[in-house]
Amino acid sequence: MRAAILNAVGATPEVGDFEAPAPRDGQVTIDVGVAGVNPVDLAMASGAMGSPQIPSVVGREGVGTLPDGRRVYFSSPIAPQGSWAEQSLVDPDRVLPVPDGLEDDLAVCVGIAGLAAWLPLAHHARLEKGESVLVLGGTGVVGQIAVQAAKLLGAGRVVAAGRDPSALQRATQLGADATVVLGGGDDSQALSSEAGEGFDVVIDPIYGPPFVAALGATASGARLVSIGVGAGATAEISLGSLMGRSHIGHANHLVAPHVQADAYATLTEHARAGRIDVEIRRFTLDEAPSAWQAQADGPHQKLVIAP
Repeated sequence: MRAAILNAVGATPEVGDFEAPAPRDGQVTIDVGVAGVNPVDLAMASGAMGSPQIPSVVGREGVGTLPDGRRVYFSSPIAPQGSWAEQSLVDPDRVLPVPDGLEDDLAVCVGIAGLAAWLPLAHHARLEKGESVLVLGGTGVVGQIAVQAAKLLGAGRVVAAGRDPSALQRATQLGADATVVLGGGDDSQALSSEAGEGFDVVIDPIYGPPFVAALGATASGARLVSIGVGAGATAEISLGSLMGRSHIGHANHLVAPHVQADAYATLTEHARAGRIDVEIRRFTLDEAPSAWQAQADGPHQKLVIAP
């Protein structure tokens, strides 16, 4: 079968022929309709998350069809298979149904990225109606979905922050009440100017100095949920600044499967109803190296591969 193959740690995947999946012990083959492109794909290939199997097919999520005809979302395919291929290999107990009327591209958008936006708000922070939310990294796909998710969950005021002023305009179109451009001087002051009496919830896909600046703009009782480290893996935080506040580190795979399943079902219903909008850029499988580079460049769109 045709696939995007990682032949060396840190290399760009090469498109070629790879041995088709051979199911065993209850595993099943899935015909891939569309695969998601994510920062985690690059991180795993680089060795930052452990040594990847060589050779292997890249890609951690997709939407496809099981042998019984069910259309499903899948993540964490069984190595050495990945999702950037004509077929992949999955545990049938770990797939999630995709409702009729929702196209594959949007169904994969609310997978890794959608869950990384929704679960911090609904599961960890337990956002309450009328609370104020700051979305750091509001120019990225997770941030853009988080803006919409916060509104759907009843937030009273949502502020999106990021470094690219033009990309922040997209957050406004998606429902952000205000935006803050970071990196232009005193980020703490810039965030505080839009915080009112302080943000109740902070969704943080970037960490590093922006997280420290955001912490200073929170209210007593605030919940801050960190998802990624796009702006740095460390931050110097005093104990005093955390007093009266909760800081949680989130990873989708650390949340109970039934909670993930419920969240994905909710997200797909919102998406099918037109309440979640994501800008998507589609690549063919032969264009996989270009998609890889586009992800490395930090896109403000969700990238997908159509085998």
